[in-house]
Amino acid sequence: MFAVALVAALLFSVSSAFPSGGQLDPHFYDHSCPQAQQIVASIVGKAHNRDPRMAASLLRLHFHDCFVKGCDASILLDSSASVTSEKRSIPNKDSARGFEVVDEIKAALEAACPRTVSCADVLALAARDSTVVTGGPGWIVPLGRRDSLGASIQGSNNDIPAPNNTLPTIITKFKLQGLDTVDLVALLGSHTIGNARCTSFRQRLYNQTGNGLPDFTLDPAAAAILRPGCPRSGGDQNLFFLDHVTPFKFDNQYYKNLLLRQGLLSSDEVLLTGSPATAGLVKLYAANQGIFFKHFAQSMVKMGNVSPLTGGKGEIRSNCRRVNRN
Repeated sequence: MFAVALVAALLFSVSSAFPSGGQLDPHFYDHSCPQAQQIVASIVGKAHNRDPRMAASLLRLHFHDCFVKGCDASILLDSSASVTSEKRSIPNKDSARGFEVVDEIKAALEAACPRTVSCADVLALAARDSTVVTGGPGWIVPLGRRDSLGASIQGSNNDIPAPNNTLPTIITKFKLQGLDTVDLVALLGSHTIGNARCTSFRQRLYNQTGNGLPDFTLDPAAAAILRPGCPRSGGDQNLFFLDHVTPFKFDNQYYKNLLLRQGLLSSDEVLLTGSPATAGLVKLYAANQGIFFKHFAQSMVKMGNVSPLTGGKGEIRSNCRRVNRN
């Protein structure tokens, strides 16, 4: 029921009909695999019911894919004789997850429409469906991406924004993808769901700038609550909600937390403290969830259009973990 309702709502939603970019087309599979979107939505819904963390994980996979060589499913490749997997990179090691759900989606698509729907499009659709299933906005996903023939662990290490990056560095990394300040602040709103590891924010609790003092932009009461589970040493993999108020609901609470100096990551809180432009957007989204949802959906379409492989470039993998020639 979730899959049917989702696809029907999107088809008749005028407000969500954003223009596609490049050669992508929302109707790309209408004839070759008309059931594709329902298959993806159904499996995402079931995965979310089994594991409430999965929606954030699938959404994150799409982000981490698009920021490295474009939206080409390079993040899904396992290491082989010819590939060094992006799964080994600093941003992804011990944290990227959801690959088994992607495998499940791809297997169902291959059974219905062999060698037709790309893994890159699976990630784009799963990101949309993960947002919707947790209460966030829907949007029409332009389709027709093809899959890469390789991966870039160097690109993964260098191009994905890091939790301790300064705001200028984060802005630069977004600009390299053709994404502006509005896209940056809106897309980081995806941290309204999901978790972060202790190792991603420990320095904020104890030694933010090397002077042995905690981050002064973090609410002291919030820091006190975090410290028992994130000690000075050990507990690196301990998980904490990015939004401790409504951790499984896609809403604008993330921005309200930032106003209270309760952003978990340094890269979250700098949106408020780093510049008047980003702070203004934080305040806007905290006050108006509808505008946040609109901007988030538009920015997701824009990010999904980053350097896709189309036409004769790349391939349609039959197994998302390896290129076809292997």
